[in-house]
Amino acid sequence: QVQLVESGGGLVQAGDSLRLSCAASGLTFSTSVMGWFRQAPGKEREFVAAISWSGGITNYADSVKDRFTISRDNARNTVYLQMNSLNPEETAIYYCAAKPGLISNPAAIRRGSVYTYWGQGTQVTVSS
Repeated sequence: QVQLVESGGGLVQAGDSLRLSCAASGLTFSTSVMGWFRQAPGKEREFVAAISWSGGITNYADSVKDRFTISRDNARNTVYLQMNSLNPEETAIYYCAAKPGLISNPAAIRRGSVYTYWGQGTQVTVSS
């Protein structure tokens, strides 16, 4: 049984930083593309960041580029999202997602439908 368990969310002030973690089990983590998505109240889920098997290739939403960093530790089966300079508009539930194997179309890495497994999410609240 595949499990993705996010942690690290919380309440912070605008401009603060947070690091989210997602611990994976039940899948071959080292050959899974990993992604982070978020969903704000009343809005659709949106792509945040993704990372290739080895971590050598990363992809970010334009809105978070240069502020957020996705990384992974294949020895610990964990993917991270370091978030800096948070703003209140980024208040959302943040979800970890996994896609075992390859994503043949690189552009598809931003599509939620590509990912097979999802975590329950962790709440991030940014106050102004």
